[in-house]
Amino acid sequence: MNRIIALILSIILVLSLAACSTTTVKEDKESAEVVVFAAASMTETLEEIEKSYITAHPDVKLTFNFDSSGTLKTQIEEGAVCDLFISAAQKQMNGLEEGGYIDAATRVDLLENKVALCVAENSKADIATYEDMKSHLEAGDILMAIGNEDVPVGQYTRKIFSYYGLDEKALSDKGVLTYGSNVKEVTTQVAEGTVDCGIIYQTDAYSAKLTVTDTATEEMCGQVIYPAAVLKNSKVAEQAKAFLDYLQTAEASAVFEKVGFTPLANK
Repeated sequence: MNRIIALILSIILVLSLAACSTTTVKEDKESAEVVVFAAASMTETLEEIEKSYITAHPDVKLTFNFDSSGTLKTQIEEGAVCDLFISAAQKQMNGLEEGGYIDAATRVDLLENKVALCVAENSKADIATYEDMKSHLEAGDILMAIGNEDVPVGQYTRKIFSYYGLDEKALSDKGVLTYGSNVKEVTTQVAEGTVDCGIIYQTDAYSAKLTVTDTATEEMCGQVIYPAAVLKNSKVAEQAKAFLDYLQTAEASAVFEKVGFTPLANK
């Protein structure tokens, strides 16, 4: 009888250890976290895409850090944990590639955006085009929000100023410009009516329900391309690459297109 009891206890112990082992494997699988650093202008779209992605990939957790591409680049260079970087301009991605931070083989031009002129709902100024913006800035009778010079949307804005022969310093001294540390801050100023107008991306205008009065041409500021790449030191490079691949699928592209992005690579 004692031998039988001992045998039963041994079987129970083996089954318990097997169950614990299975649980451990499952927990390890569920703990795969992909940290995505992405331009602030992608906030709403990536949060929407996340819902469908994690439903199909319950073993992956996506953690987003949204800010200006310049700020994100600096954080990566300072050692912040990041697995996938999506920039709102090539400049920041080029800098990281030159510094050896990204896996160049994974780099892809993911999306194209447009630089948009938006007018606040309560503005009394008649601003329908970039030409109108130029005239009002020179007259000094409007207040306009733009991105800081280290922010991609701010860099595109300065190209537009150059195209129209506008002197940013003179305008700033005149008191007709306010600034934002990323595109969301500029968008908020326009949405809240604290300025007459602002230059943002058309996707941010869509998310904030702002009316786009004009969009910049390639001649005015170049193409607005969003490159993406997996970081070279990522510990979950396989999962990060899988999410990047998903961002190039028709399903993800439909979300991007809905807000005004133009997908550049479909898989």
